[in-house]
Amino acid sequence: MAGHDRNHFAVSFFSCIFSCAVLLFSLVFSSVGHAGQWRVAPVRITLDQRAASCVITVLNDGEDTVNLQGKAMVWTQDADGKDVYEETGDLIFFPRILMLHKGEQKIIRAGIKAPARSREKTYRLFLEEIPQAKADTSDATQLTVVIRFGIPVFVKPLKEEPAGELVSATLEKGELSAVVANTGNTHFRITDITVKGTDQAGRETFSEKLNGWYLLAGARRQYSLAVPAEKCLASEQLDISVVTDSDITINRSMDVDKAQCQP
Repeated sequence: MAGHDRNHFAVSFFSCIFSCAVLLFSLVFSSVGHAGQWRVAPVRITLDQRAASCVITVLNDGEDTVNLQGKAMVWTQDADGKDVYEETGDLIFFPRILMLHKGEQKIIRAGIKAPARSREKTYRLFLEEIPQAKADTSDATQLTVVIRFGIPVFVKPLKEEPAGELVSATLEKGELSAVVANTGNTHFRITDITVKGTDQAGRETFSEKLNGWYLLAGARRQYSLAVPAEKCLASEQLDISVVTDSDITINRSMDVDKAQCQP
């Protein structure tokens, strides 16, 4: 790709996934998580050397009794930045099974066996409804929806060193691909990625935003954007800005190779 690169960055929480049988539920920017007729607080936990344990409150707002079971998972990300979960005993919690009657509130105590050292440890504590047997089984097609709520648990390292980098940005056949890497020792959440095109006079030709997600320490993820041919051809430069929920902003500019604007 022709052109110049000007790359600089300044070091300045759940998922919501629905399926037919299992509903995996998490919230972003909320202190209380609502899952069906029961709710959890807090919905994000941060532990460190001084606070190695915490209390989670679960409240049943519904009319029916709710039975919940918990499971602790190590949370990592693979080479493509996709979330990977594996059951662990490093995150301890009690009780592991809860029964909440209408309006009842109970607490779960959780803590870690060993603190983080050089890199942040990341977990999720999943709470899942235990389906209750139905008295009427005449309808064989009846669907049971199970709600599963994942609470992110972050264990801070001894010294936090947040850092991020846009390791590559390429334009090929009208598609922009950018790879964002977390080069620090703690997580950050990408709030959005903005791509702007400008012409020779510096006028904006287009502006698009991509949604982000958590990027754990040491992980990287590729983001792609299809740029319409007419907007690509009208642009001399693309400016990419990655904004996070921490003090990390990553900016990069690249010249447009017009030969790569057509699919």
